[in-house]
Amino acid sequence: MMNLAALVQSLRCSLLHIESRLLQAAGLDRQLVPALVGSSSSLQPQLEEQLEELEEQPPGFLDDILWMAAPKKRRTIEINRTRRRADAKLLKVKNNIEPCPECGHLKQKHVLCGFCYAKVCRETSLIRHQIKEMEGGPLRAPAVETVVLYEGETQSEQDKDKRIVERARKRPAWFSQ
Repeated sequence: MMNLAALVQSLRCSLLHIESRLLQAAGLDRQLVPALVGSSSSLQPQLEEQLEELEEQPPGFLDDILWMAAPKKRRTIEINRTRRRADAKLLKVKNNIEPCPECGHLKQKHVLCGFCYAKVCRETSLIRHQIKEMEGGPLRAPAVETVVLYEGETQSEQDKDKRIVERARKRPAWFSQ
């Protein structure tokens, strides 16, 4: 029976033999030769010519590409469809829809009606435009509260020191005072 040292020596020799055979097959010599140390002017022009040849070559189209990971296997159509049609991605039925009490359009409970919101936006933009015409610009506005008076409304005692904007139309039902 072989002892452990002899087994290790045998494996080492086998690996060295395999390595030398692979180097011979690749065209590389296993024998190491001492390197020439010193400066030689005859070697420098050859190196410079090789460097110039490398610099003259146009860059390849693959040089500027950022390589990213690619999947090893194609996903099956069953897996793709399962992922695309997952329960979380399907449309869900909403049970919290009711008609708006002001305009009658459908809206979600506890959410402002989109149609009413658009009407409020239009009315406030008209009021802002009228204020801009009265004041001459946003930087000339006085630092007081603004009160909007519609047709048929009068100024109260609380509104004496406030800026008054008069609108020539009836007050909308949704625009409270």
